[in-house]
Amino acid sequence: MSDPTLRSAAGYDLTPPSEGQRVALEADLNAEERRVLLAHGTEAPFCGSLLDEKRAGVFGCRLCGLPLFRAGTKFESGTGWPSFHAPVDEAHIRAVRDTSYGMVRIETRCARCDSHQGHVFPDGPPPTGLRYCINSVALSFTPMGEPLPDPLQRGDGLAR
Repeated sequence: MSDPTLRSAAGYDLTPPSEGQRVALEADLNAEERRVLLAHGTEAPFCGSLLDEKRAGVFGCRLCGLPLFRAGTKFESGTGWPSFHAPVDEAHIRAVRDTSYGMVRIETRCARCDSHQGHVFPDGPPPTGLRYCINSVALSFTPMGEPLPDPLQRGDGLAR
């Protein structure tokens, strides 16, 4: 019998949360996190708590804990939001065409829980040329050496 679990190349379980798990995860959000993660909002520029975070570690999805970006891919873009040039694993980010506000952009969502993270633009630094412009409230930061959040209790909490 094959394992029905969806796994990324990095080894993380990408199976969406059950309805009960989603309700529990969403109950832990504050109003601003709810507005950004669930209603596809954007936090004000230059005010996010992770904008100036420079320690080694991992930035994960605030809702489900999936690791999204390593600190080594973060760069100063001058845009007012944390910016990264590559995800931990491309399978961890879902790209969705966004035509809101009279423009065409690529929205980024967590591939596991489908929460809104931000947008990706083709004006980033080498080696990818991409700029993942992400809302601080959509992320949680785990310093290097500490266990990653594992709110779904899938055994993904080991630092990698």
